[in-house]
Amino acid sequence: MATPTTAQPPSWPGRPDLSDMENFWARPIAERADAFARLRENEPIAFYEEPQFALLPKGAGYWALTRLEDIQEASRTPAIFTSGSGSTSVTDTPPEFNEFFGSMINMDDPRHARLRRIVSRGFTPRRLALLTDDVQRIAREIVDDVIEKGECEAVREISAKLPLAIVCDMMGVPASQYEFVFDRSNIVLGAGDPEYVPEADDIITAILTAGGELAELMKDLGRHRIENPTDDVTSALVNAQIDGEKLTTDELASFFILLVVAGNETTRNALSWGLHLLTENPDQRAAWLADIDGVTPTAVEEVVRWASPVIFMRRTLATDAVLGGQPMSEGDKVLQFYWAANRDPQHFTDPDRFDVLRSPNPHVGFGGPGPHFCLGAHLARREMSVMFRELLTRVPDIHATAEPKRLQSMFINGIKHLPVAFTPGKRSS
Repeated sequence: MATPTTAQPPSWPGRPDLSDMENFWARPIAERADAFARLRENEPIAFYEEPQFALLPKGAGYWALTRLEDIQEASRTPAIFTSGSGSTSVTDTPPEFNEFFGSMINMDDPRHARLRRIVSRGFTPRRLALLTDDVQRIAREIVDDVIEKGECEAVREISAKLPLAIVCDMMGVPASQYEFVFDRSNIVLGAGDPEYVPEADDIITAILTAGGELAELMKDLGRHRIENPTDDVTSALVNAQIDGEKLTTDELASFFILLVVAGNETTRNALSWGLHLLTENPDQRAAWLADIDGVTPTAVEEVVRWASPVIFMRRTLATDAVLGGQPMSEGDKVLQFYWAANRDPQHFTDPDRFDVLRSPNPHVGFGGPGPHFCLGAHLARREMSVMFRELLTRVPDIHATAEPKRLQSMFINGIKHLPVAFTPGKRSS
């Protein structure tokens, strides 16, 4: 195996340090956008030293991709830009850790293809169509729970509730466990934030403990569904055979962790950012309210583009390659910064503007093209469309009353807390 690149990062005035966890990622969103814009202009494929995470060893560094076309090309060539060494962490973690927390997003073919083929049984058009009524019912109940109060904390009481309930309902997890799943998923994805894992705690132990508890919940359910199948996705997955293969209980547990931390977090944060964006852009709220059914499809895509809930995914080179004119070596790490690509002025007019009518909108908010495109993208779009429609028809003046309290993370563009207010209304009949 070739030695990964070890380059001295070039220096130019104002070059941002993407590995500065305490300063760069805590900057206001507008400053982050400006920093990535300068990178695209001066050094669109930039090399950085790795940040230090907990007790994990620092590697040789990584290439940061900030242009849409470079990310699209890397995504289309998974045999070169591989995922098996880890997709969600800049630093290397043990293979067992990758599979436990990442399931198939940390796999390459043929293992990735096998697992995706099996779990796709839970995301058939027929099964997703059956969820339509559930999504509408849960969204209505969420608004019912807050509508008479005139104010609430939007993340916990609105944004997080819908995707969490849908994922848990799909898998057959009882409502009594929702809060448990919510808290553990916060630890897994928010471990770098002291609100979820205090600085004095061992981050790795906290993540493993939270993940282990989620895994045991699903393993117990999976074993029960083998003997007592129902119509939930867990039953379909543990009893389905594709080409004579089925999921093991370990694979089921890992897939569940992926669902609750990826499917839940993406929709939750897109909804939260959407409420903030409607507050900051009253003209766009007016445009959306003027034609809710007609505007919702483009508005949802624009919320995902602007928010880019998953900031990056990592790839590792299986061989020497050239990308965007930049030679790279076998073993090099590449971070595909979706957040930056979704503001690439070569593909998005006035990219920092929130435009609910934006079309075309070739964003990579659900990942780039290729085998790792988000399996749950269709469901996430459905959830957001229904939730925004419910809010805009029943509490059309809902608005944030303070700036969002953001998650301290390089990986997730998250909102932890967002207070909102609205004219009180009546519960549905």
